[in-house]
Amino acid sequence: MALSKLIIIFSFFTLLLSTLSQAKFVQQKVQDPDTQPFVGVNIGTDVSNLLSPSALVSFLQVQKITHIRLYDANPDLLKALSHTKIRVIISVPNNQLLAIGSSNTTAASWIGKNVVAFFPETVITAISIGDEVLTTVPSSAPILLPAIESLYSALVAANLHTQIKISTPHAASIILDPFPPSQAFFNQSWASVIVPLLQFLSRTGSPLMMNLYPYYVFMQNKGVVPLDNSLFKPLTPSKEMVDPNTLLHYTNVLDAMIDAAYFSMKNLNVTDVVVLVTESGWPSKGDSKEPYATIDNADTYNSNLIKHVFDRSGTPFHPEITSSVYIYELFNEDLRSPPVSEANWGLFNGNSTPVYLLHVSGSGTFLANDTTNQTYCVVMDGVDSKTLQAALDWACGPGRANCSEIQPGENCYQPNNVKNHASYAFDSYYQSEGRAAGSCDFKGVAMITTTDPSKY
Repeated sequence: MALSKLIIIFSFFTLLLSTLSQAKFVQQKVQDPDTQPFVGVNIGTDVSNLLSPSALVSFLQVQKITHIRLYDANPDLLKALSHTKIRVIISVPNNQLLAIGSSNTTAASWIGKNVVAFFPETVITAISIGDEVLTTVPSSAPILLPAIESLYSALVAANLHTQIKISTPHAASIILDPFPPSQAFFNQSWASVIVPLLQFLSRTGSPLMMNLYPYYVFMQNKGVVPLDNSLFKPLTPSKEMVDPNTLLHYTNVLDAMIDAAYFSMKNLNVTDVVVLVTESGWPSKGDSKEPYATIDNADTYNSNLIKHVFDRSGTPFHPEITSSVYIYELFNEDLRSPPVSEANWGLFNGNSTPVYLLHVSGSGTFLANDTTNQTYCVVMDGVDSKTLQAALDWACGPGRANCSEIQPGENCYQPNNVKNHASYAFDSYYQSEGRAAGSCDFKGVAMITTTDPSKY
């Protein structure tokens, strides 16, 4: 009798511990930031005076950026990211594919040097192998899968294959006939790469990485794809795009592009691979052939993109799956070659001042530059005084800024120099215009800042 009571009590405690353990697991799963949709940023480095690794990490923390993607595996930055909990995708550049795909030893060495040396103190979540290989360096296509398999084997040997995923980012152009999404299919000339790649992604629980740009879809289909659909603007039902085969309604271009990828995979009988959008964005400046690359459109696109991801509403075909997105990009890469838009995809300038102020209130704490009520317009560094004087004259004249405080003897006359006076006048104009997009430019000599110029 005593023994049977003991067994019952022991069984009860075992069940209780098991229940508590399961509850803890469920709670961890809910709270695990990698199981929830997120918005990350890409960090390109073609930037004059790029922040030092430690300063860059501090900047990421201030902006509450929790996920980043690098185009290499910069050891100084990976070291600076240690103990920050910022999640990072590192990359194998296209020019290293041949060496890694040809030699398991080289692949193992790469994993040792760039992953094992930093993980887990630096939270590396994935490795992107190359970038748009099939469409930009098709001669490397035969080596892409061997490179992926070699690096995966090296991860397995280091027992990190369950914590770090491997994939390769593709351009949207690998998908043909993308609208309506239900008719989309992968370019069959790449079948010898795509089919085994999807099998690998399915086997390893890795995502299909896609670089998706509604901006380019709009530019290539002007008159067919409305601007509002590209920018996630609210639409009347008559303006929604309808897939005639599924009768699914699409309110924005990005969802249609993501679903085109899902239907393309379904056509190859792959239904368990999730789409990860490794790049998406909108340029804030362009040349005469790029009239829609404006601050206003870039602000609208990226602000609405962030809200769309955090709404967690999925896509029409997969409402239960919301793809995470990495915005292209954190900084304007001013060293990039023309066209002008190439250097103007960033949320921030290289000196870490915002190019424009995102409107993402209600989307958590992500990108703390959403300080719409506390922004100012000041003179950029390095502008010559003659150019500044002309801009100052316009602001205080035709621009009708209130310049009374910078007259001789008034409160803001000192320090008496054109830069100080111009910053005052620019900000006066910017505030009087309601901090509207484009009202802090003055022919490229002004910039938005969150630091009150009166506190300088």
